[in-house]
Amino acid sequence: MADYDIVIIGGGPGGYNAAIRAGQLGLRVACVEKRATLGGTCLNVGCIPSKALLHASELYEMAIKDFAGLGIEVTPKLNLPAMMKQKADSVVQLTKGVEFLFKKNKVDWLHGTGTLAGGGKVNVTDDSGLVKELAAKSIIIATGSAPAPLAGVEVDQERIIDSTGALSLPEVPGSLVVVGAGVIGLELGSVWRRLGAKVTVVEYLDRITPGLDTETAKTLQRSLARQGITFNLGAKVTSAKRGPDSVELTFEPVAGGASQTLTADYVLLAIGRRPVTDGLGLQAAGVAVDARGFVETSHFATSAPGIYAIGDVTLGPMLAHKAEDEAVACVERIVGKAGHVNYDVIPNVIYTFPEVACVGQTEEELKATGVEYRVGKFPFTANSRAKVNHEAEGFVKVLADAKTDQILGVHMIGPDVGELIGEYCVAMEFSAAAEDVARTCHPHPTRSEASRQAAMGVGGWTMQA
Repeated sequence: MADYDIVIIGGGPGGYNAAIRAGQLGLRVACVEKRATLGGTCLNVGCIPSKALLHASELYEMAIKDFAGLGIEVTPKLNLPAMMKQKADSVVQLTKGVEFLFKKNKVDWLHGTGTLAGGGKVNVTDDSGLVKELAAKSIIIATGSAPAPLAGVEVDQERIIDSTGALSLPEVPGSLVVVGAGVIGLELGSVWRRLGAKVTVVEYLDRITPGLDTETAKTLQRSLARQGITFNLGAKVTSAKRGPDSVELTFEPVAGGASQTLTADYVLLAIGRRPVTDGLGLQAAGVAVDARGFVETSHFATSAPGIYAIGDVTLGPMLAHKAEDEAVACVERIVGKAGHVNYDVIPNVIYTFPEVACVGQTEEELKATGVEYRVGKFPFTANSRAKVNHEAEGFVKVLADAKTDQILGVHMIGPDVGELIGEYCVAMEFSAAAEDVARTCHPHPTRSEASRQAAMGVGGWTMQA
């Protein structure tokens, strides 16, 4: 039996950041991870490989459609195995980087499946079935999430796939049906559409990207539709029947009506994710979960003394950076520091083209709570850098309190806006007013000027050029 100050179950963004921070603080720490590599879903089969394919597929489509207009004449040819290899190489480099940080900070990585054994104990079962018992003063659950299932649609990772399968298809589908119009479905649907697939999205709700600012969501849907993605909204999937080389997907209107059947080479199920908590021994250890399987916490502490939970297994946005912030805050609270996460300033990015980035409240949320607010909005069509780059789609919208001018929310859609949203995250952490951003000098010509101009618009003095 080995003794540790902290044992962490799960080696994803929450788990490995918690382990590294604990090591930096001089604690004896172990991280239990059942994958062959560290990094969890994000590094292995999520955020990182999907962005590698999004970037490569975007360049491929640009070469086909846009290069000639810039005076560059090329005849691009898709090499799918090479594209997949560069994706895999990036993943390997990053997972090895986490291993290096573990060694640097004296973190013990134990390969196996971790379960709570009660009394401050964690059992680690390796691939051979051998069980090792660890004793810890504190235990952190960071087991992440997995794709949510749907009745009538059985994922086989051959013709009916989830997000993991969609990252490693052996061919470009002739046709792909995506079930779910959330972030994952739209991003992966975009990858394969750019590479040549006919993509259809079937969504239960009457809109895409639920929770997103409505104006931004409508703008994104129009853009994706122009790119060739077909949307069937307000549609309930009832079955998916696999044939030798195709799938028949049947759906019907949520409001009632005749069913329809689509035949596609592949069906991608992307209706969301669920917490991975089964088999952890939560009940025996006295850790309470809600009806959906999320671990109940208060300042990261569970109902069981000495056991904490962070990341996707807890309520809140299932985002890697949210888990990373919680990891650091949780460890710091364990050692008596003032660890804190501001959940009002957790940004979200959709890596389609155009990108979507947002932080804070939406107009719909402000209206529902009766908050008086002002809007500043600036289109990229009036931004010099966006114009000369021939990427002028979208806008920046700033929402500020009508009385205090404090920034309450920011919503962007356009090229590379995921890189712009950080400025507003910092501003909101310092409770900045829109005027603070408006009166801050920004470099010219850059897209960041659109961020400033939108802030100017809150005060009514936007200068379009």
